[in-house]
Amino acid sequence: MVSGDTIELLKECDAGIKMGIRAIDEVMDRVDNHNLENILQNSKEKHETIEDEIKELLNSYGDSGKDPSAMAKGMSWLKTNMKMSMDESDETASDLITDGCNMGIKSLQKYLNEYESADDRAKSLAKKIIATEETLLEDLRSYL
Repeated sequence: MVSGDTIELLKECDAGIKMGIRAIDEVMDRVDNHNLENILQNSKEKHETIEDEIKELLNSYGDSGKDPSAMAKGMSWLKTNMKMSMDESDETASDLITDGCNMGIKSLQKYLNEYESADDRAKSLAKKIIATEETLLEDLRSYL
């Protein structure tokens, strides 16, 4: 039997990865720099691959996952649209995604600590998301 910590960690990974994909989608069509657009598209594809892995594992455990809260989605949308309406630049888009990456890394690390009894596969997926977010942060630095 799978532990509750495993399911809970996977659910948080599921919600987090969905937020990441959504955030990238919200700024992607507002980016002018072709290289920045490629960075975002490649990261989105990595996020989607991880999302598929999470879904597969959750399904094998008989769980359907977790969507981000309506509040989190709404606040993200509001912040993105307010900032982009004031300054629709690649720098603003990069700044927004950087903030999201930092929040995602912080949250997932907290959940890794909280759900310490989760199995290695769940922990590995959480760490994979963190690494993906850290790579995106590094790639975005020159656009800030």
